[in-house]
Amino acid sequence: MLNQILEKFGINALNYQIEEFGSGLINSTWKISGEKNYILQRINTDVFKQPEVIALNLSQLQTYLNNKYPDYLFVAPLLAVNGSSLAVNEDGIFRMFPFVDNSTSINSVTNYKQAYEAAKQFGKFTFLLKDFNAAELRDTIPSFHDLTLRYREFENACLNTTATRLEQAKWTISEINRHNDILSTYEELKNSGKLLVRVIHHDAKINNVLFDGNWNGICLIDLDTVMAGYFISDIGDMLRTYLSPANEDETDLSKIVVDEQCFDAIYNGYLSEMGTELTSFEKEHFIYAGKFMIYMQAIRFLADYLNGDVYYHTTYAGQNLNRANNQLTLLNQLIKLEDKIRLTNHSSIKE
Repeated sequence: MLNQILEKFGINALNYQIEEFGSGLINSTWKISGEKNYILQRINTDVFKQPEVIALNLSQLQTYLNNKYPDYLFVAPLLAVNGSSLAVNEDGIFRMFPFVDNSTSINSVTNYKQAYEAAKQFGKFTFLLKDFNAAELRDTIPSFHDLTLRYREFENACLNTTATRLEQAKWTISEINRHNDILSTYEELKNSGKLLVRVIHHDAKINNVLFDGNWNGICLIDLDTVMAGYFISDIGDMLRTYLSPANEDETDLSKIVVDEQCFDAIYNGYLSEMGTELTSFEKEHFIYAGKFMIYMQAIRFLADYLNGDVYYHTTYAGQNLNRANNQLTLLNQLIKLEDKIRLTNHSSIKE
């Protein structure tokens, strides 16, 4: 299977070692090691239904960045022999990337420098593309971070689930409803026109940043979700996934805490690049970004549980309900510390 795909990129598989690589849950990934090193991916077309849209977006961004910022490391897909970045056979749709040598990726934040450098990389990416017309990018996952849509999906799930699941999720549903001011705020922000439409990564987890041996950020990877959007998506993703040492599968809710120094690292790292570009209105909603993303992820986990666990992979019964409770605990922890975080160090956060 892979030998045929490698041939499409002009690579003789006999001269290379092929091994599964990384911890991504969407696309299948292999490292191709030899005279040069590469990353080969098979695109999950159940999630990304139009891979050609991804290819078009990345080609536009590569052209722009190469022209304006040629020293910026943009890890774009390589072209196959036929001139396309997509290679197709009966096993799927593939693309090849150069492997960034002397780099490392991690799955969780273990020190504040990592959080700072990751936030800086996501901020730098959006800053460098501030003059790129974001409207030229097509949506690779339509309505990906549309909280209004996600809330409607949750309401429909409540109406169509079993009585047993509805009863088991009683507390979780009540917490979602108790915090629906987050939805109201989102709709107000979106309708106000005060959140600027920018080029946003939309998947700002720590494992989408490459680091050098001293934990300096090198570049961003996994660019399939780069689309037009609001800064709250990337900030929210970082706050959701960096702030607590416990990940979203932790069932001991006492371990879910908000690390205020980690918040500082994210805030300072992102604003080191975007501080002059974000409006004062956007800066005021920095903490809200975390509430927005944590709340939306709780809704998505809960809706999937109510729907019978059809989207997120589970390894035991009730896992998506536990994930939703985990996220709601994180949300409550952030809200509890909100005033303290705002008053301690961040005068620009005034919401």
